Amino acid sequence: MRRKPANLLAIWQTCAGLGMLAFEAQAVVGMRLLGMAGAWPVARNENRKMLAEKPPAFSRAATAAAGKAVSGGRPDEVILAAVRPLTRTARANRKRLAAKALSRGKKTRGKS
Repeated sequence: MRRKPANLLAIWQTCAGLGMLAFEAQAVVGMRLLGMAGAWPVARNENRKMLAEKPPAFSRAATAAAGKAVSGGRPDEVILAAVRPLTRTARANRKRLAAKALSRGKKTRGKS
């Protein structure tokens, strides 16, 4: 099976996907570090959750990448297939951690 050559847009989409993963992951790392320091509201089990989510997330990413590679995907498609599930997980974590802080801020503002 002959692969289609990658075009500039496909390469750009892959780079943008990697950039979004980096952004989402860095935001989550920052909020979790602040949580460990007591400066950001996090659940008591956040550290356990942080460790427990890694194997399933990377398993989904590896499965998606392998499926794309086996079906004859280009390297940029394989990378994007791996990045998408990781970005979804990181984005869900960022939204959850940010919402917890925002909801706490609303509670403290109402009490004053």
